[in-house]
Amino acid sequence: MTDSIKLSVTLPATPKEIYNAWLDSEKHSAFTGSVVTIERKVGGKFSAGDGYIYGENLLLHMNKRIYQSWRTTDFPEDSEDSRVEITLTSVEKGTKLSIVQTEIPEGDGKKYRKGWKDYYFAPMKKYFSEEE
Repeated sequence: MTDSIKLSVTLPATPKEIYNAWLDSEKHSAFTGSVVTIERKVGGKFSAGDGYIYGENLLLHMNKRIYQSWRTTDFPEDSEDSRVEITLTSVEKGTKLSIVQTEIPEGDGKKYRKGWKDYYFAPMKKYFSEEE
């Protein structure tokens, strides 16, 4: 068995601004406060959280959806990569960013849910609020 999580946040930015920042090494590093490298193409590799997270872009739907293989250095060696789907939807106060993460090693769902909130959602709210 594996874990799955779903969570979302509304950010004060357009889907285009968030999509472009997510796929830009410098901006992604700025909003997470950690070293990020990302190749902005399908099949492109990425590393985030100072090397803790890594994977590959499996599908990019401009300004709407990012689908990635994803794992951390904490994953058991024999675990399959997790899958992360990020969707961006325009809403009245900006953009609703939704994350669905599947195939998380069993028992780790709560840990990664907290990680998304602490290391992505909270700093992204601050980053995009200051961009205005």
